[in-house]
Amino acid sequence: MDAKPIVGRKKPHVVFIPYPAQSHIKCMLKLARLLHHRGLEITFINTEWNHKRLFKYGGSSGLDGILGFRFKTVPDGLPSSSADGTEPTQTVEELGLYLLTNFLDPFLDLVAGLETPPTCIICDGTMTFTNIIDATEKLKIPIFLYWTMAASGFMAFYMAKILLEKGILPLKDESYLTNGYTDTLLEVPGMQKVRLRDLPEHLLATKLDDPSFNWYVDSARRADKVPHVIIHTFDELEAPLIKEIKSRFPHTYTVGPLQLLVNQITENETKKTNFNGYSLWKEEPECVQWLHSKEPNSVVYVNFGSITVMSFENLVEFGWGLVKSNHNFLWIIRTDLVDGKPVTLPQELEEEIKRRGFIASWCSQEEVLNHPSVGGFLTHGGWGSVIESLTAGVPMVCWPFSYDQNVNCRQLCKEWEVGMMIEDDVKRDEVEKIVRELMEGVEGNRMRKNAMEFKKKAEIATAPNGSSSLNIEELVNEITNLS
Repeated sequence: MDAKPIVGRKKPHVVFIPYPAQSHIKCMLKLARLLHHRGLEITFINTEWNHKRLFKYGGSSGLDGILGFRFKTVPDGLPSSSADGTEPTQTVEELGLYLLTNFLDPFLDLVAGLETPPTCIICDGTMTFTNIIDATEKLKIPIFLYWTMAASGFMAFYMAKILLEKGILPLKDESYLTNGYTDTLLEVPGMQKVRLRDLPEHLLATKLDDPSFNWYVDSARRADKVPHVIIHTFDELEAPLIKEIKSRFPHTYTVGPLQLLVNQITENETKKTNFNGYSLWKEEPECVQWLHSKEPNSVVYVNFGSITVMSFENLVEFGWGLVKSNHNFLWIIRTDLVDGKPVTLPQELEEEIKRRGFIASWCSQEEVLNHPSVGGFLTHGGWGSVIESLTAGVPMVCWPFSYDQNVNCRQLCKEWEVGMMIEDDVKRDEVEKIVRELMEGVEGNRMRKNAMEFKKKAEIATAPNGSSSLNIEELVNEITNLS
């Protein structure tokens, strides 16, 4: 994708506000790079510690200071350093609560101090709880909401408002959680086979004043106030649903898979910026070196994302299931994956893993998924992971944790038929069975063929005249016309 310089007027200036989590930052930074490549000026706002980690581990420092691209920060409530020398941490909930009351004023001060006034703001759709929409209205700065998820994930969020208006939510009482009621199929325009339980679990509240439930309802209501919507999907994947969304939000831009568009940025530009990643964690290149020694389609890649937390019991059951499957596996175990604390595997399990497995704390996921030795992906079903797996043509086993992951997994299993789901408690025999089916079974082979078809469709969408490429073009023109 060659840049077209903007001639004859001042460059449009776009301020990006990601939700401060790994997948959101990664997705928004890719779009920022694309818009910058097309001649737009970019200011990218991170929380302070995420900014430090992105520069330390992700290599994004190469972007900072190049003509028309800068990073700025807002406070996150964390100390500048810790007594033991480790990086201070906070949960997603803790960070969200801090930003609820401490984001807006520093952001407004930051905007007021920018040398070039913003042409528009591209804000993560999940950051509207900070009251950013009302603030931009007062500042008379146009705002675009960027949902770094599937169209189905966006609709799952948006259903909070619709189901509240219909009296379906909140649930009448807690018995509705166990009496089969949540298996009820919903009437969701543009989607099929979606159950109530496939929505984000925080929607299944039993009280109208539940804070998490109200966060979703508020996000949906605020979305109605913004005419411009960007979604990280592609038309060929979710055509009926995208058509429905466009009937509600006419200015909708589907721009994925972004990595395929970023790949079209010239190699010279990448070298010039010295940019090499988007990670908030230290990636271990030994992962890829280990993959080089394995046969094509022989390795199960296992990664539950950046915020999933599981019990030690679940970790052990996954471990034994993987070992018993007799397939090679690359397993990413974050230092805070088990109840937020470092974990030591039982010695017997650790010895068995050494025979067929490789454990690391983080890796370059897109590089791993596109490695020829990887034949399947055991995932939490976060949208970043799902679209990266589809882009690589890799089928999935999904164990959803939270947020939009339930509906993502439902779609990839029932609608796109590229995955299988572990819905109940994790048991080693079930993990063994489903991994075997994924890697060597008839159903696994069928899903692999389907995944390869979606890979081709993604490549078509991001080709020069593809739907996503044209949407990027339209988005650039829309922003340019605002300046």
